[in-house]
Formats: sequence, structure tokens, C-alpha cells
Amino acid sequence: MNPNREKICIVTGTRAEYGLLKNLFFLFKDSERFHLQIIATGMHLSPEFGLTYKEIEADGLTIDKKVEMLLSSDTPSAIAKSMGLATIGFADALVDLKPDLLIVLGDRYEILAAVSAALPFQIPIVHIHGGEKTEGVIDEAIRHSITKMSLYHFVATEEYKNRVIQLGENPGRVFVSGGLGVDLIKSLTLFGKEELENRIQYKFHSKNILVTFHPVTLELNSSELQFKEILLAVSQFLENNDAGVIFTKANSDTNGRVINRMIDEFVSKNSRSVSFTSMGQLNYFSALQFVDLVLGNSSSGLLEVPTFGKTSINVGDRQKGRLQAASVIQAEPTSKSVGEAINRAYSEEFSRSLENVKNPYGNGGASEFIFKTISSFDFTGMEIKKEFFDIKVENQ
Repeated sequence: MNPNREKICIVTGTRAEYGLLKNLFFLFKDSERFHLQIIATGMHLSPEFGLTYKEIEADGLTIDKKVEMLLSSDTPSAIAKSMGLATIGFADALVDLKPDLLIVLGDRYEILAAVSAALPFQIPIVHIHGGEKTEGVIDEAIRHSITKMSLYHFVATEEYKNRVIQLGENPGRVFVSGGLGVDLIKSLTLFGKEELENRIQYKFHSKNILVTFHPVTLELNSSELQFKEILLAVSQFLENNDAGVIFTKANSDTNGRVINRMIDEFVSKNSRSVSFTSMGQLNYFSALQFVDLVLGNSSSGLLEVPTFGKTSINVGDRQKGRLQAASVIQAEPTSKSVGEAINRAYSEEFSRSLENVKNPYGNGGASEFIFKTISSFDFTGMEIKKEFFDIKVENQ
């Protein structure tokens, strides 16, 4: 390695996050100026979640460090202990890698551990997708905490930029890049229906629903009750229609295993359904071409599904506060509300409205924008001290 190249370290902990960052990985990898370092952690290293670090290596990328952190439990105690293990692991990794810049995305607890470890090392941190609101999960507090530990910020919209500035960040270090999910979709060559059916072993019906539901971590023990209601609504829909359902399983948040067991039970009793621990970004986005709607509470329903001109039914409060396209239908976590939302999604009036839907997270190009902006930084003696930017409020 050329010792004069700046070392850019990117952390990834989940399959979804890696998909969003993938284009950025390759921009830095192929650069003559930078040396890319990758730390894989979290669900990437778990057999339960598909050992998805192998997808990173299969793409031709080198993982410099693997930080083991997940315990064989998803209780609050296990999550807290996992964060502690991750902080220790990241400290050891950063001693060896000595990056000039650390890039992180989003709001998961393993990312909080990464930036917490980097702070004493005085490593400048770039945070992507800050400023967003998700009032139903601990990610809300984690996201804003990461913002305060970061020096530079790439946000998806002007509204999110204003919120980061409201948190005291210098406006000159907050950049609107658009959403990385849209960027990823635009870069992919998606599978046709027949090829996808063979890959995922699922035959598309006249009506198709993709379900992706994660725990609502600020609501005690609500995951099982809420998902039971969703499955009841889905069962009723399948009984009355030539329809099928594709499930993607929950992440490693508290009570995620409860949801996954319920999916397994449902699929074992319903031949028109299929489930995936790790569907893979290409299969997932290819499927969005052919399903009618995405049902659940994943951020993808808000950030990426509108790009396909498809309906998202957002259940409950997990994504409360995020900007939503007109294609998003909000539902309460009851079978009645979810059933009514499904019927509305299939109504002729709502179907017509999808023709004019615009994704508030942009039209792509985020990865290139982030790369070019970081390339403009002066790394020589980069100052990590920052003043709290006070917003002047005029007296009324």
C-alpha cells in the first residue's frame, strides 16, 4: 500500500446497510488516492442471519477486520452486552487499522459502538443518513448520538439537513446527497420474473405481497402481538384471493427471534408463501418489480419502494417521523386496520394515484456525490474540534 494514500474505513453490520454502501465501497476501492478499509460486524458474522459477510467477499472486496459482537439472545441485556463487546472489538481494530477517516451509515447499535470507540482515537467521522426521525425505536436516540460524534454529515433531504443543524452541527459540514437506496436501485440490473422465480423458488400469483417487519424497540413486548395481527390480515387476504406472500425475516433487534419463529410457522402452513433470512439486495429489489405492495415497518418501504411506483403499507410507529411519499399508507398494528389498508392499496383509485408518485429521497447519484465531496477534503491536520452551532432565534 502507498503510505501516502489516505485510509478510508467503512463499517458495515447488516446485509441491508451493505447494499446501500456498496457503490461507495467500490468508488473508494478503485480510487488511486484512497486506501479502502472495511470492518464487518453484527449480523454479517452470524450464522443465524446468513453469514452475509460472504456476500462482501464474493463481490471482490477485502474485509480488513471482523468484529464479533452478537450474543445468542435478543434480550435487552444481550443487546447492551453486545454493544460493550463491539466497543472493545472496534478499539482493537482501530489500533491496527489507524484510519484517517471513518464512514458509518444510519442508526444501529453496532454503529454507535463503532463511533464511540473511534472518538478517543480522534478519528474524524462521516455520518450518512442522519437527521431522520423514527420515534418508535431506539434508533432515534442512537442516530442523533452518532450525529453529535461525527464531523461531517451526508443527509437525504433538506429537512434532514435542517434537523442536523438544529442539533448544533456546522451547516458547512452538512451535505444533502439524497438517499443511498435510490442510488443502489439505479445501479442494478434487475432479474426478470422467470429468472427471479427460479432463484427464490416462488411462483408469482395474480396478487403478491412482500412482508418485512422488525421489532418496535421502544414498545415493551409489542412485537409478537403486532405481528400476530399482521399475519391474521395476510391470512384473510390469502383466503379470498389468488395471492402469495414473500417474507424477509427480522433483524437482530430485541425480540426479532419471536417474529422469525412466527414467520416459520406461517410458511410451514401456507404453500403460497416463502421466507428468507437474507434475500439479498438484487433478489429483493427485483421482487419489488413484481409484487403489488410492501407491508410492514421497514425503512425500505419509505426510502426505496416509492422508486418502483409501488404501495407501501407502514404499520405502527417504528418509522414515525420519516418523510413519506404519497404511495405510503399508514396502518395501525391491528388486523382490521392492516386489512383495510390492503384493500385500499388494491383499489382502482389508489392504484391510479401511483402513476404520479415521486420519491422524496431523490433520483440517485448519492454515492458519487459523497465520494466527490470527501475527495475535496483536506486531510492534512484535519481539525476534529467543533463548536456547537447555535441557531439564532429572533424575538417575535
